[in-house]
Amino acid sequence: MLPIKSKYKIGKRLGPAIFEQLQTQKFALSDARAKKAKRGGRGGSDYGRQLLEKQRIRFSFGLSESQLSKYAEASMGAKDPSQALHGALESRLDSVIYHAGFASTRRAARQAVSHGHFTVNGRRVNVPSFSVKKGDTVLVRENNRGSTLYAPLTDEITPKKTLPKWLHVDFPLMKIKVTGLPEFIRGEGSFNYSTLFEFYSR
Repeated sequence: MLPIKSKYKIGKRLGPAIFEQLQTQKFALSDARAKKAKRGGRGGSDYGRQLLEKQRIRFSFGLSESQLSKYAEASMGAKDPSQALHGALESRLDSVIYHAGFASTRRAARQAVSHGHFTVNGRRVNVPSFSVKKGDTVLVRENNRGSTLYAPLTDEITPKKTLPKWLHVDFPLMKIKVTGLPEFIRGEGSFNYSTLFEFYSR
């Protein structure tokens, strides 16, 4: 696990969104000052730009270099490579657990899956990279429902973040229903997967 000082340095370079612990007003002000100081300077090389985006995506999803490379290579031949890659990354079981609000961070979601806290369609799954599909049902295992991690999940609790449209979450039943597919929306704040593909196409 990266210490907070290391996360701070990475966040200063790649942006605070990659680590939930850095999404604070204090860090945002510091980050804004750093960006302001850099304005007017010469832009980086194409390689530097590609490497920066690769690292931003890798750290955001908590992937190793080899894992991200495999995901990218598998998506390059698709009709819409960016959508294919985004769908593959967000369809990981740890990403689903995180987006559904059953874990506060992707790392916590990855650990929960690794410890076997969830089932998919009635089968226990302990592989964070397991790919869920439309129609799948994810449940907190009966033996883990009394854990302090999941006990607060009730219909009275308002999720701290907006749930994706492709997930239907029943908090009292601790159930996640995959009702669609993750959709990549291009625009400000989204990942630039095209830049990532440029990096791996060198």
